Amino acid sequence: MAARSIASLSLSFGLVSIPVKVFSATESKSGVGFNLLHKGCGSRLRQQYICQREGVVVERSEMEKGYEFEKDRYVVFSSDELEALETTARHTVDIVAFMPVAAIDPLYYDKAYYLGPDKRGAKPYSLLAEAMRQTGTCALATWVWKGKQYMVQVRPTPEGLVLQQLLYADEVRSMADLSIETSDVQPAELALAQQLIEQNAVDAYDPTAYRDEEKLRILAEIDKKIEGKKITVAEQVEPAAGGGEVIDLMAALKASLGKVQGQKRATREPKAEPARETAPRKSAKRAAAPAAAPAPARKTARK
Repeated sequence: MAARSIASLSLSFGLVSIPVKVFSATESKSGVGFNLLHKGCGSRLRQQYICQREGVVVERSEMEKGYEFEKDRYVVFSSDELEALETTARHTVDIVAFMPVAAIDPLYYDKAYYLGPDKRGAKPYSLLAEAMRQTGTCALATWVWKGKQYMVQVRPTPEGLVLQQLLYADEVRSMADLSIETSDVQPAELALAQQLIEQNAVDAYDPTAYRDEEKLRILAEIDKKIEGKKITVAEQVEPAAGGGEVIDLMAALKASLGKVQGQKRATREPKAEPARETAPRKSAKRAAAPAAAPAPARKTARK
């Protein structure tokens, strides 16, 4: 299915204006969700809005939005006025500067969007993308979206342009507030740590090589529950005394290196072929007693 744009904008720098469409670059994949049920009858619960003054349930048709300008005093906006606030905003992304791509700390990255050329925008879009690719630069721009002005980064990729919302300085906490304790590093320890890094280094991050193992584990336990089995609880391993502090850093580094080297040797050594069975054997299912009448198909937790 073709991607659907969420907005049409103009990407402008200097006297050049590029019509673009905005597409969501990511989608939320939440963890396993559980619903609140009424204990006893098992019915699902729903949230309600209660009027603080009258103590009655308020339906959505009776709601309106207001801005609190003083304590318990509000100025009320109608739906038409709220829509007007949104539609009168500038639908442009205004480039204010160019800089190296690495000049912006990823700590300031927020939500990402894809930019695609709109009608009659392919030529200037391609020109800007190629110019930034060849100069190794990205663009810093301003963007007004849903009642807030964002600082954004527009950076080139081999496929096109990415618009990255940026956090403001007051939205990022300082690590200085953590009062991180420092310690001296010995040259021998540093050399072993660097060797360990080199042995585990890869050229790039491959997101397809990883999956949410915790989510899969929980879904498997839910399947067992659906089948009527009791959920087992994994035994918790108590941390070592002293909060799990590594007493001998050198020993830990050497053990890590030995583990990596052992894994690499194991992958290089050919595996022995399993012995062939002289006679066919029954599987665990076939050896079991005859099954009863087939049960109705059940739903699994994976949807």
